[in-house]
Amino acid sequence: MNKKQKYILEFKEISKKDVPLVGGKNASLGEMFVKLTNQRILPAPIPGKTKQDSKIGRNEYEINVPDGFALTTDAYWYFLKENNLGQKLKEIFNGFDPESIKNLQETGRKARQTILKAEFPEDLKREIIEAYQILSKKYNQQNTDVAIRSSGVAEDAPTDSFAGQFETFLNIRGENELLKAVKKCLASTFTDRVIAYRETKGFSHLEFALSIGVQKMVRSDLACSGVIFTIDTESGFSDTVVINSVWGVGEMIVKGLITPDNFYVFKPTLKQGYQAIIIKNLGRKTKKYVYDKKHGLKQVLVSPKKQLKFSLTDEEVLLLAKWSCLIEEHYKAPQDIEWAKDGKTGQLFIVQSRPETVHSSKKGNFYEEYNIKTTKKPILTGIAIGDKIGKGRVRIISDVSKIVQFQKGEVLVTKMTDPDWLPAMRIASAIITDEGGRTAHAAIVSRELGIPCIVGVREACKILKNNQIVTVDCTQGSKGRILVGEIPFEVKRHNLKKVPKLKTKIMINLGAPDIAFKTSFLPNDGVGLARIEFILTEKIRVHPLALCYYEKLKDKKLKKQIDEITIEHQDKKEFFIRELAEGIAQIAAAFYPKPVIVRLSDFKTNEYRNLVGGKLFEPEEENPMLGWRGASRYYDKEFKPAFEMECQALKRTREVFGLKNIWAMIPICRTVEEGKKVLALMKEQGLEKGKDGLKVIVMCEVPSNVILAEEFLEIFDGMSIGSNDLTQMVLALDRDNARIAHIGNEKNEAVKRMIAKVIKICRQKNKYCGICGQGPSDFPDFAEFLVKQGIETISLNPDTIIKTIKMLSRKLDA
Repeated sequence: MNKKQKYILEFKEISKKDVPLVGGKNASLGEMFVKLTNQRILPAPIPGKTKQDSKIGRNEYEINVPDGFALTTDAYWYFLKENNLGQKLKEIFNGFDPESIKNLQETGRKARQTILKAEFPEDLKREIIEAYQILSKKYNQQNTDVAIRSSGVAEDAPTDSFAGQFETFLNIRGENELLKAVKKCLASTFTDRVIAYRETKGFSHLEFALSIGVQKMVRSDLACSGVIFTIDTESGFSDTVVINSVWGVGEMIVKGLITPDNFYVFKPTLKQGYQAIIIKNLGRKTKKYVYDKKHGLKQVLVSPKKQLKFSLTDEEVLLLAKWSCLIEEHYKAPQDIEWAKDGKTGQLFIVQSRPETVHSSKKGNFYEEYNIKTTKKPILTGIAIGDKIGKGRVRIISDVSKIVQFQKGEVLVTKMTDPDWLPAMRIASAIITDEGGRTAHAAIVSRELGIPCIVGVREACKILKNNQIVTVDCTQGSKGRILVGEIPFEVKRHNLKKVPKLKTKIMINLGAPDIAFKTSFLPNDGVGLARIEFILTEKIRVHPLALCYYEKLKDKKLKKQIDEITIEHQDKKEFFIRELAEGIAQIAAAFYPKPVIVRLSDFKTNEYRNLVGGKLFEPEEENPMLGWRGASRYYDKEFKPAFEMECQALKRTREVFGLKNIWAMIPICRTVEEGKKVLALMKEQGLEKGKDGLKVIVMCEVPSNVILAEEFLEIFDGMSIGSNDLTQMVLALDRDNARIAHIGNEKNEAVKRMIAKVIKICRQKNKYCGICGQGPSDFPDFAEFLVKQGIETISLNPDTIIKTIKMLSRKLDA
């Protein structure tokens, strides 16, 4: 074996089998460089669905990986042996106390200094320089710019990532600078954060070697870069690719200094050729990292105009998603991928891929439900990481040098974290940061440690006080809540394998897209009621007609308010269509290919008036519950433009995103004639019942729907019983009036007879029949009644799914 074979391997000589020799990171780079740089990714796209003439990369079906070489673990042991470092390090760690942050810092400092004082053996130095010269020649440069990254043999395992723990050195040029960076990389084996991480994972500090990767730099400082997960990192939902992107060099994401652009791509329909970008969130990209003239990085401001622009085009997002799918399929496991775009050539590159460690390490088929009940309003909110709750005394740490003040079980509050914060993070009950997004360091580490975390809070360090007791709630979807005081909560853990299967289909009522991925793990046959009202109030917030007639609005204050909400959109109609389409798509993707029944808008006039600009377009009604709502709005000449935008959003989810599992449902359709008008209007907008598998059903919630059920079923594909409104209409009860609420509910005999009749007629006509009202969730005996009547589906609130299934199983088996 010659020296090159012993100490240096080029990427083309490396495969995934070489982890003991080159570590996880370099083994993966070599594997991709050899196996995936000229592979076809997907079947030929459906005509018209994606562009066929992509100029990004070499072509649309190849992955780009920058070339490089690796110093093997043999080089590491050789370096230690020639400098007698093994014994010196052993002596340093003899008195190590892992429970003391101060002692950990002192031990790490001594170990690093010992390595940095050592010298490279001459033969190893020559070999590193020779490999660098060969790489420079390949790229036609005398001293090409390279990235120096560590690659540990215990790193990037399926359960332990070591991500961000070792040092990385970017924009390194010249032989001397290369050697300095390699030595610093070797010393990073003993940074405080790496020592703390090894303690957490139970690894020996002196047993594992380090490999060093030297890779051609990608000029992302002139373009953009980021990270990709081939799984939803919060829920473990595996059918989505999550892409994060910032201007400049990607270290800005990990350090949590900004919120990146965020894209979700739905894998199943992407592979069918659809442009399946189901979510696009514009980040707060106020700063970026660019290369310093000498070496390293410097921080610069991003222009206001560029802040409002996505850092990736849709075409680039789709290409990265396709590459990610190929990498995941090759490794047969979810991946955590780093990518970069070269600003000089316009090419995209994959610069790293490792196993996703959080959800890959979870075993068993269990579902955890957190139940927290409080009327308290949160003092602060941010981006929730994970789905747990933590509580404890606040400890605000302004600088990493002060983490020795932190005590086990406290809530760590700071502006942002980086890998040096790990010694404190691993003993925290919860973590709160003012900056950062879902791929910031605090988010990545807290997921792996299983600690609830809220990032991007902005004012936590200013508003919270030391020793103040807070509850950190990450169980309400994407919005994390910080509540003052110790709020009680309970945790239920269900073994899904033990939940019985019923003959009656059990569906889910859902309105908040943010919880759709997690909710999809519950036993279900799809979504019986996907409400769009939550999307209208929480994501869009503006009355659709105020957006439609934005240019004609005379109220400057109102226009300014709308501008702030729709900041990234000149076209206000497009804002409405995109936000609504993405919200619906998130729910539909979560349950794909099961049916997701989307109820078109069912706001009452008083609810529409509460939206921004709503008072300009909504009358005041004495009894909005019985007023202008549902189908009567859709064909009305005043509201029709808003309904057309609604139709365009639904059309986009089916035709652009490929979510053909979506059905449409019409609420409060009082007459058959109304039904015909709405169906005709939907057809005009490209939503023709029966075309491309589109089913359109009607809510059965007014007595005329029951009395004329046969006539309604002549034009619709089925009925979904809205037991709340049907009870109200049958018993003449305003369900908003608490004074008369005691008179009756869904269990009233008159209501039950109505429901029994509808179920019978639907069965006779072989049409869909389900129920999506509150009744089955509130009254188990009512759910039993429905099953005995032969209803096809019962749609329940998520928190009642498991207990209702178990109850019905017991009663029906009795």
